[in-house]
Amino acid sequence: MSEERALVDTQGKFVQVVKDGRKVNDLEWLSGRIILSNKRVVLVSNEGKETIVLGRVQSIKNRSDVDQAIAPVSGYFSLQVGADVHLVAPADIDTFEQELYGTTLDGQVVLVKHPAVEGGVVRDTSWEKGQLNVEPDEVGLGVASGQFVEIELVDVGAVAVTERTVRGSERRVLEVEHTVGEGTSVETHVTGSTRHVAFLESLVRQGELENAADVELDQTEREVLMALYSGVSPFEIPEFVGIDVTEVEAVFDHLVEQGILTEKRVRREVKLKARGRNIANEAMADQ
Repeated sequence: MSEERALVDTQGKFVQVVKDGRKVNDLEWLSGRIILSNKRVVLVSNEGKETIVLGRVQSIKNRSDVDQAIAPVSGYFSLQVGADVHLVAPADIDTFEQELYGTTLDGQVVLVKHPAVEGGVVRDTSWEKGQLNVEPDEVGLGVASGQFVEIELVDVGAVAVTERTVRGSERRVLEVEHTVGEGTSVETHVTGSTRHVAFLESLVRQGELENAADVELDQTEREVLMALYSGVSPFEIPEFVGIDVTEVEAVFDHLVEQGILTEKRVRREVKLKARGRNIANEAMADQ
């Protein structure tokens, strides 16, 4: 077992927004010390100490430059462990982000298909083992065949996660559109453990974030977005939010039209897009 080592020790703010699967009312940000090691995140305030074990984290979501959404926080991370979700806003957010993704992803072995699509044409490329290399502004993939795939975060276009059969088993596959060479559009597909795919998705989605402040939503729509953002299944939204199925489906339809959700299959199976995550963050700030 590797020895624990401290990576970041900074001041910041933090709050728990979902506890045991239920949203927390009357959110109150706590100020204190945020310590990141290669094994855990420790949150220390006047009210005590909370530990988040990295090995138990199921998803990481990020949002930067949201001072208008959650004053005076300028950026934060959402960490989900089981039915709990914490928001962590370190003062030194750039270093924290680099070390967080580095310690959870760097060196991990995954399966890579590159290029899976090139210039809009599907390629008959085989899956190969690869190793992740996380840098501040890019993700590198060292593939067993000898090639090295570089994905610059600012160059990422569309990002999608699908279910595919890979080497005889159903896996979650991350599909990342970016460019190579003289600007040729390609898709690189990556699969691995469920949590590592989720972490990598969060990292590469930084390239497709966009401002959604001009979208006006009512309270019910904001509550639906918060629930989805916190990991509540679309099928559980009626009970979680407290409205009937017909009203929930009308909300889904409107959010799909606004480009906030994307429909995964017919009726009630939806997934948050980048705009939806932004608005969900803002909605949480108003609670």
